[in-house]
Amino acid sequence: MPKRNDWTKKQLEKEVKRLTAVTVPVNMLIKGQQRILCMTEMEGILNEARLIGLGDCGCRAKLKKCDSPLDVCLTLDKDAKDAIERGNARKITLAKAFDVLKRSHEAGLVHIAYTFKGKEEPGLVCSCCSCCCQSMSALVRFGMPTAVVSSKYVASNKGETCISCGKCVEGCQFKARYLENEKMVFDVARCFGCGVCLTTCPTASISLIERAS
Repeated sequence: MPKRNDWTKKQLEKEVKRLTAVTVPVNMLIKGQQRILCMTEMEGILNEARLIGLGDCGCRAKLKKCDSPLDVCLTLDKDAKDAIERGNARKITLAKAFDVLKRSHEAGLVHIAYTFKGKEEPGLVCSCCSCCCQSMSALVRFGMPTAVVSSKYVASNKGETCISCGKCVEGCQFKARYLENEKMVFDVARCFGCGVCLTTCPTASISLIERAS
């Protein structure tokens, strides 16, 4: 290491950056929870946003377990400003954000936001798959839904019009649907009302209803 008097400005800036301390509060409880959002909720959130940023999904970029689209993670307002300034996202219009939302939904991805108590409006919304996202993978494998995430809606089925074609089974990231003796079986306890199944059902036999409290 050179003597301090011999340091260049660039070397000094690098050393200051390395030694910069970060204050970590102790004895402080921060309550946070992941929320699964349907298309209607997402559209409302985007309409209220003043600034929207678009970035790649870090999970899929790292694990590469599926070919789902990467550029579908949305940041909003302050989080968008920070992400854009750091080079982790680019500014997009509301119309572009709706296009991204539609594209990710059609790909069968689930919209997940992380919120904190006192800050219920999300700053980051990811479009996740159960093969790459750690949280969704844990939900599918260990079945602890209410301990990890929350959702406002849950799916409801019309048995009289369902033809048990299996389209919703293929699209359900949470494994809430399966075929048994050629009949569709729905496990409502595993459903989070993401709404992906609605767009896959050819007979419009699925709808979303508010989850009972």
